[in-house]
Amino acid sequence: MTTSHAARPPLPPFTRETAIQKVRMAEDAWNSRDPARVSLAYTTDSRWRNRTDFPQGREQIVAFLTRKWQREQEYRLIKELWAHEGNRIAVRFAYEWRDAEGNWYRSYGNENWEFDENGLMQLRFASINDLAINEAERKFFWPQGPRPANHPGLSELGL
Repeated sequence: MTTSHAARPPLPPFTRETAIQKVRMAEDAWNSRDPARVSLAYTTDSRWRNRTDFPQGREQIVAFLTRKWQREQEYRLIKELWAHEGNRIAVRFAYEWRDAEGNWYRSYGNENWEFDENGLMQLRFASINDLAINEAERKFFWPQGPRPANHPGLSELGL
């Protein structure tokens, strides 16, 4: 796969600490809800599988994320390292969002990531399930943007 020239540390092979750092960096970027910013963490020809969408390349990733965050309002995400080896990281995640009608959801999933030598993600495979929740069942309440350092993670929240 082709990459851009800019390295995105930490670089593989990942240690537990650098894998956790990479996961948190991805979480923070996605919580920005800035498709262009998020796309810079991927190779120029990165391939994704996300539910029924199969974006390839940064341009398609930006278009996909733009549509996603127009539909998934008040999006807040938590990612957690599941496993890592070499240039691969497995992540579990949950995010909360509401639709245009005000219905709330918590989406749960797993991602498998593969990185190139520059620390850019070249493959992303996501499996995601949505659960309708009542507003009273929400657990992610920080202001839009990165999750505060003192906010519990998935394990602490029992998710």
